[in-house]
Amino acid sequence: MATDRVKRMGDRGGVLGLFDRIRFNEILRQGIGLLLVAVCAHFAKPTDYMVPIGFTLAILGQLFRIYAAGFIHKNKQLASTGAYALVRHPLYLGNFMILIGFAIAAANLYVWIAVGIFFLIWYPAAIAYEDSKLERIFGEKWRAWSKNIHALIPGKFKFKDLRAEGWDTYQSLIRNGELPITLYLVSCGIWLWVVTQRAV
Repeated sequence: MATDRVKRMGDRGGVLGLFDRIRFNEILRQGIGLLLVAVCAHFAKPTDYMVPIGFTLAILGQLFRIYAAGFIHKNKQLASTGAYALVRHPLYLGNFMILIGFAIAAANLYVWIAVGIFFLIWYPAAIAYEDSKLERIFGEKWRAWSKNIHALIPGKFKFKDLRAEGWDTYQSLIRNGELPITLYLVSCGIWLWVVTQRAV
């Protein structure tokens, strides 16, 4: 897997090579993404109407992640139903909704800029790598599924494909780690809410 990642990011040297290694680093991407949620809470300049809008979007994003994660059996089975009938990378879409939601709730221009830069640097690389890896693992099955499914923006789909058949609570919350992520997001939401009350 490490070799695939190296092949995908290329072998450029110097500053550009360092940039490639940073943006293809999954642990760094996940860590900075979680840190940015806390940054949104800490540097919030909230208003009465922005907080409910932002929190609603963030909650929907995490619920979508929980829904998507229940279909994932990493590198063993190609997820193609449920959330994966909408987009190829529903966890990334959920992340987008969560971070944009927290950024809206924070109502801080600098936070918005930081979130925008984060997505531009890390997510195109993450999507390219994941697509390449899954194509290598699942071959024609992945190509047949992915040709009609967009990466992050839902296209045409059938509602019957969104059914929760095959969804597993334990797989989502425990094996794929959505429970601790949810608890972390709730704590950041409470943090931002406290900041909101102090600003009143």
